[in-house]
Amino acid sequence: MTIPLRNCMGGWAARLGRRTLAVLALAAFAGTLASPAAAQMVSNCQAIAQRLSPDARFIRVATGSAADAYTVEISYVGHSTFRITAPDRTVIATDFNGIAGNGPLPDVVTMNHAHSSHYTPFPDPEIRYVLRGWNPEGGRAEHFLEVGEVLIRNVPTDIRSYRGVEESGNSIFIFEIAGLCLGHLGHLHQMLSDAQIAEIGRLDIMFVPIDGTYTMNQAAMMTVVERLRTQVVIPMHWFGDYTLSQFIAGMREDGLTIAMHPEQVYRVSLNTLPRERTLLVLSREIGF
Repeated sequence: MTIPLRNCMGGWAARLGRRTLAVLALAAFAGTLASPAAAQMVSNCQAIAQRLSPDARFIRVATGSAADAYTVEISYVGHSTFRITAPDRTVIATDFNGIAGNGPLPDVVTMNHAHSSHYTPFPDPEIRYVLRGWNPEGGRAEHFLEVGEVLIRNVPTDIRSYRGVEESGNSIFIFEIAGLCLGHLGHLHQMLSDAQIAEIGRLDIMFVPIDGTYTMNQAAMMTVVERLRTQVVIPMHWFGDYTLSQFIAGMREDGLTIAMHPEQVYRVSLNTLPRERTLLVLSREIGF
């Protein structure tokens, strides 16, 4: 059985360079990619390798100079909504409240319902996939969806409610695109358990709410960031410069490099990720 190297980043593979690891992964998976039985995309980002099927089809990994073929585009619409465009032009809008930013209608929208600014009860019927981070019928929302070259899955978390706690009322959505693993924490209200950390797996880019009040206090959120060890941390859900500056100060103390992205769209691939862990601040299309 082929062992997916990129699911073992916590061990010896973590010491290898990304380009080296990508080459090893492609060589190891050559037979798998060619297999006619490889019909189901599986997660490349989860930490628990033994859950993966031996006949899995894996997303291609950037190793050459054709950077555009593996580049993911990210723009910050506002609040908790990001517009993510995959290399095959699949478009995703996160925590969609009816506004998806500049460009064509998204193919996929994700939503959470801790507050009405994170969802809409009336999404455009032309949107192919509407993924709710909660189950309206109760219990966990479960998503594992392949759209074009994108794999989308979720990890449920609890939220506060007028009843005290709503179990599995929020979802962390994870998008696996061209070898990159992107995680959107949604309206996170709780510290993550070891089991949730394992279920999330490795993240290259994380969208983290930093308001410090409606979700979690900033110290707790910084602990979440530290435990997930993400390479690029992109703040969201902040309501003023003071809130942002406080989070920046905390992340700087924790050793992250601080970068302000001057352009509306952040373009990134596996090979262009910053070598140092970075807090990357994106400008918002809408100031809320």
